Amino acid sequence: MEYDLKRIAGHFRIEGELVGIKTNNQGHINNTFVSEFETPSGIAKYTHQRINTNVFHSPQEVMENIWAVTEHIKGVLRNRYDDISMRCLTVVRTLDDKLLFEDSDGGFWRTYHYIDNVTTFDTIADQTQARLLGEAIGDFQLELSDLDGSALHQTIPHFHDMEMRYRQLDKSIAEDCCGRLSSVREEVDFLQTNRARGRILWDCMENGEVPMRVTHNDTKMNNVLFSQDGSEALCVIDLDTVMPGTILFDTGDMIRTATNTACEDETDLDKVTCNVDLHKALLAGYRSRAASFLTPRENELIVESGRCITQIMAVRFLTDYIAGDKYYQITHPSHNLDRSRTQIRLMQDMDRKWDVLC
Repeated sequence: MEYDLKRIAGHFRIEGELVGIKTNNQGHINNTFVSEFETPSGIAKYTHQRINTNVFHSPQEVMENIWAVTEHIKGVLRNRYDDISMRCLTVVRTLDDKLLFEDSDGGFWRTYHYIDNVTTFDTIADQTQARLLGEAIGDFQLELSDLDGSALHQTIPHFHDMEMRYRQLDKSIAEDCCGRLSSVREEVDFLQTNRARGRILWDCMENGEVPMRVTHNDTKMNNVLFSQDGSEALCVIDLDTVMPGTILFDTGDMIRTATNTACEDETDLDKVTCNVDLHKALLAGYRSRAASFLTPRENELIVESGRCITQIMAVRFLTDYIAGDKYYQITHPSHNLDRSRTQIRLMQDMDRKWDVLC
């Protein structure tokens, strides 16, 4: 679909003359474009996104969460830095002071100041980068540690509710609509054996053992902007899934994505291991920033969180495979099964190294 991008950009509080707009294909969910405006002080860039309402059913609530979080972070950073423009996303409001512009087709658009002269990494190269990622997530949580997580919207209810994910797996097994169950008995048995253990994060949050905080829910390496030389983590981005939860969801996803030595859909399972050195550096960086606000129970469960979030992804991938690949995009028929097996192998390697990881 083609969009009248000049008209859409004109609905936001942007000064200067439009020079051009280009498509940005880095994201996989929202339609993203980058514009350039000529101003008296030089070229100003902006990011414009049409929010995917198939994924985010309540775009207004998503943006209200993002506004609350970014404004809070900026309030904290102003006490530490003279220039915070590269250290936090800045939402540009519409001419009528709204967070979103709705086009004639019912599409919802938002605009951010574009953060230039930064770099990103898709994978972690060494312990130094692992520590930087840990520091970045720890800083993000520290900056939000005094913001009431319960005040935010639950934009994706029960996102990390392990028992709900298992009920979805149970349903796919009972229906076996594609006749795939017989080929995944080993994976099903492993996950069912680990069912009770996998509930620990959700149960601890529900019963008040760990506090409700602000969570990011997608704490992988390429959601952090770094300085051009890669020596400093500057800004955590992709805030669409920010909502209330336990920060152990974030430490868990950080561990799952940062310490795996293989791709998420690796078919050679011998390549899948939990790198102990990366794990150590990651958590050292994280704790160096988060120690001041972590409760004893949160600190106790950090290593367990990595296994839990790996498990929930194994369950979700296997559920989708058995159900006929209805949720995740695939490139080949066994793609979701490959993903699930990778997560299971990662869990198994974590178990073998558990004493060392702890």
